[in-house]
Amino acid sequence: MAVKKEANKRTWYRDQTTTMTQVKDTLSPIARYESFLVHNSTIIGTIESSLRSLSWFLPGKFKDADLASESLTTVLNLISLYHDTLLARRFVGDKSTPLIPPSDHSRYTRAWTEKRVRYKHVARALEVIRYLQLVIEMYLRRRGADRAAWRGILTLEAIKVMLRLSLLWITRRPLVHPPIPERDLDPIVVGEAVARTKQETVSPHGPPHTPDHIKNNRLFPPTPPSQPSPVLSPASGLDRLPVDDFLLSKALKPSSVCPPILLVRPLTTPTDWFSEVLHILRPFIYVIAASRLVPSEDSRSGPIFVSIALDILSRYLRRNSNATRSVERSEYARRDREMLWYLLRGAVWESYTRPKILYLIGGMNRTPILGLFSALLRDWIPLIDEYHYYTSA
Repeated sequence: MAVKKEANKRTWYRDQTTTMTQVKDTLSPIARYESFLVHNSTIIGTIESSLRSLSWFLPGKFKDADLASESLTTVLNLISLYHDTLLARRFVGDKSTPLIPPSDHSRYTRAWTEKRVRYKHVARALEVIRYLQLVIEMYLRRRGADRAAWRGILTLEAIKVMLRLSLLWITRRPLVHPPIPERDLDPIVVGEAVARTKQETVSPHGPPHTPDHIKNNRLFPPTPPSQPSPVLSPASGLDRLPVDDFLLSKALKPSSVCPPILLVRPLTTPTDWFSEVLHILRPFIYVIAASRLVPSEDSRSGPIFVSIALDILSRYLRRNSNATRSVERSEYARRDREMLWYLLRGAVWESYTRPKILYLIGGMNRTPILGLFSALLRDWIPLIDEYHYYTSA
């Protein structure tokens, strides 16, 4: 009898402790903010999009407008990263919440973040540095010496190299960009899900919910014997459904049945490793060369052509992408497209691209509507001239 009484006492104490913990979590600021985010996700998403659009028009409008614009963009990126973390933690495990079908990139990066905690921390640190790097460069250049700004950029690139090499050592696979999952929760869908849940909670005795697969069913009215059945009659004109397109969209691709970790093949040969390490070191080598420039016109073309040569060598040594590895193929295609940024860097920008853009702006100034776009483009040219991270990842 005493043993049973003691067991009941322990059960009651455990229940009370659990209840107090739940109440404490509910009253915590983080829990309250998470609840506010979930119930107002549509409004918050609209505000974020509006502020991002505003940041594109700020440069050149007032003193230090470029710093204000980039600071606003950085704050929005950090807030979005935090919001994505909260929403994913709140809804990913909820099967009743409609999600955007995750991309192969999200499946791959989420598999690594769930498998290796170290990967998650290193990848998030790398993304935070990428969000902050341009603001840090602006602040250093406003403090004075150009050498101090290049030393700060060199420090940032050294940290990024160490973080990327850590990711390479953890995964033993080519790095993908970004290294964290992309947003796969639509704020509008989340808001609708919360509203539907709230409505079902308020009226639990209402009519039963009709499943979505039954809502599409149609009952045809009885037809006279002289008319053909609507089920057997062929569809015509506007009533024809794109069955082929629908079935193709639902068909499984090779990447759909592939395990997420295998969406990128491991590096196997020394040539593969050397190509990937060279791709990681290339921005750091470019910054070293650019920071040691002497103010001579002949020497300004050296760093940019060294960087182009390293990019071409890395591309030549890397392996061919596999058709069944969609993430790897997309990453290699992105790296090839990023070589277009060389048109906005160094001697290529100063001697080739910049004069052509200025000539284009002069021509658009004579057109009323295109003149607005030319004014916006003219405000961005000094930023490309002055800041390294405007045209560098």
